[in-house]
Amino acid sequence: MKIFNLKQILFAVTVTLVLVSCAIQKDYKRADLNIPENYKQPLQVTGDTIVLPWKTFFQDQKLAVLIEKALDKNNEINVALKNIEQLDLAYRQAKNTLMPTLDFNAGATRTWASKNSLNGSLNEQFTGAKYLDDFGANLSLSWEVDIWGKAKMQKQSAAADYFAQKQNADALKSRIIVEVAKVYYNLISLDEQLKIAQQNIELSDKTLTMMKLQYTAGQINSLVIQQSEAQKKTAELLVPLAQQNISVQENALSILCGEYPSSVERTANFETLIIDHQMSSGIPAQLLSRRPDLKAAELNVVSLNAKTGLAKAAMYPSISLSPQIGVNSNKINTWFDLPGSITKTLAANLTMPLLKKRQLKTGYETAIIEQEKAVFNFKQTLMTAVGEVSDAMAKSQGSSERLSLLEQRTSILEKGINDAVKLYKSGMATYLEVITAQNNKLQNDLEYINVKVEKLNSDIDLYRALGGGID
Repeated sequence: MKIFNLKQILFAVTVTLVLVSCAIQKDYKRADLNIPENYKQPLQVTGDTIVLPWKTFFQDQKLAVLIEKALDKNNEINVALKNIEQLDLAYRQAKNTLMPTLDFNAGATRTWASKNSLNGSLNEQFTGAKYLDDFGANLSLSWEVDIWGKAKMQKQSAAADYFAQKQNADALKSRIIVEVAKVYYNLISLDEQLKIAQQNIELSDKTLTMMKLQYTAGQINSLVIQQSEAQKKTAELLVPLAQQNISVQENALSILCGEYPSSVERTANFETLIIDHQMSSGIPAQLLSRRPDLKAAELNVVSLNAKTGLAKAAMYPSISLSPQIGVNSNKINTWFDLPGSITKTLAANLTMPLLKKRQLKTGYETAIIEQEKAVFNFKQTLMTAVGEVSDAMAKSQGSSERLSLLEQRTSILEKGINDAVKLYKSGMATYLEVITAQNNKLQNDLEYINVKVEKLNSDIDLYRALGGGID
């Protein structure tokens, strides 16, 4: 009969434990996402630019100042940064998980035992004292043998949580940048609406003055004057509305920048607000390396994969070693009398969960479900990202086509107003035709501003959807 020595047995046990520990945690593998090869509506562009830093993308210097201020002072961003600090501490702590702990303990006790007890009677008989002293000091080492790879899994989970939070913070910064830009553009568009309203009031004044002269001469009746005054009031009503909305937008922008509501310095020329960067949409799969929200969603899956392994490891036995060395004496003058007072202890413990088996299994099954939910969330986040790119492409292209048509209509309406006034003066057009021409031009100008802002916002949305906005 072949007899195995102790080394062979230990080697076999070690190999077995290693093999079992490898089976506890499955390495993370990205799920099949079935990513489409192209977007629904490809954007026809030239150039090679994919994602520009925000300082390059937004070239308005006053807007750049506001974005810098928001990134520095916005309270949502600062909270996110504090969350990163917390997770950094947790990650550092996870690195030391299952490391040996060393404790020092020193103490002195005096016990008065009952005279009727064996200890009490023997102590007084042999020492002549009514009490018993005990002086001790020891170093205790405790170490759990990491046979299941718990430390590695805890570090993986903590690292994934940490980097996921960093990506979430980047996603938040990207959102804040976009919000600041949109509010800024809205402010300038409201300024432009105010200018148009004031210009229309001035035009209505000229028309009204002309018609009053004709009324005085008896060429027209009072109804014409009333219609002209009503047209002027239509333009005047836009002034307080624009001023009200300007104040609201300034307040919102101030708060985004981490400040109390105040006036906001901005560009005065609406026509200069053009985003002329060419953005190449690439392929949907590239979003995984660009968008911080997608990175965060995948890191969450990585973290939960490690936590699933930890939940499974909790179902297996643990081995711990607890050596201890110290000095102990019943007299203070011999407390540190070496080597006579030295005391040593060596303990090895095997802990195996028995009655908690169902509870631990439920924890493991719950961890699996949480991981599966995170995978679905990752897939949904990717679908949403692809949808956002497609939406922004459609809006950008649609608003560009509408702007082109509005520019053509603007030229026609400008000529129409001039023609209507000339024809009216020569008696070949009615006052209603003049007022209608002015009103059409007013509505057209307001619509042009709104569509131009839509175009700017869609380009910003496309920039963010493609993963831009941080660097």
